[in-house]
Amino acid sequence: MPLFSFLLFVIITSFTPGPNNIMAMAFANKHGLNKSVRFSFGVGTGFFVIILLCSIFNIVLTSIMPIIEIPLTILGVGYMLYLAYKILMSKDSAEGYDEDHRNFFLIGVLLQFVNPKGILFGITVVATFILPYYASYLSYFLFALFLGVVGVTSTFSWGLFGSVFQKLLVQYRKQFNIIMAALLVFSAFSILVN
Repeated sequence: MPLFSFLLFVIITSFTPGPNNIMAMAFANKHGLNKSVRFSFGVGTGFFVIILLCSIFNIVLTSIMPIIEIPLTILGVGYMLYLAYKILMSKDSAEGYDEDHRNFFLIGVLLQFVNPKGILFGITVVATFILPYYASYLSYFLFALFLGVVGVTSTFSWGLFGSVFQKLLVQYRKQFNIIMAALLVFSAFSILVN
C-alpha cells in the first residue's frame, strides 16, 4: 500500500471542512466542549461502522466481479480529484448547526449514514487503499478502527480549536485550499503510478 498517499488522503479529507467538522465547531461554540466530545465519539463510531460496511460491500463486489477492481480504483482517483476541485473552489461555509439536541453521540453516529462526503470517502479509501493490499477481516476491522479514531480526532480538534481554525480559515482560506487541493491531486496520481 502506498502508505504516504493513504495517510495524506485520510488527513486531508478528515481535517478539511465538512459536515462533521463544521458541526463539531458549532456544537462547541454553542453547547460547550463536553457535548462536542460526545458528538465526536458518535462521529467516530458511525464512521467505524461505515468503513466496515464499505469493506464488506467492496469485498462482495470484487469477489463477484474481479474486473471491477480497476474501475473502483479509477472511481476513487476521480473522486479524489473531484474533492481537490471542491476544496480549491470552496467558500466560507462555517454556518453552524444551531438546534438544541440532547443526544450528541447519536447525532454523530446517524450523521455518518447521510453524510455523502463520509460515505464516498469510505468507499474510496477501502477500494483504493485497503482491498488491493489486504485480504483479512482483521485488517479491515483494524483499518475501520483506525479511521474511526481519525474521525474522532478530526471532529474533536475542530470542536476544541473551532474559533482558532475559523479565524485562520477566513484569513488564509485561499492558500489553505490551494495547498490541500494540490496534496490531494498528488495523492490521487500516486495511486495511479503504484
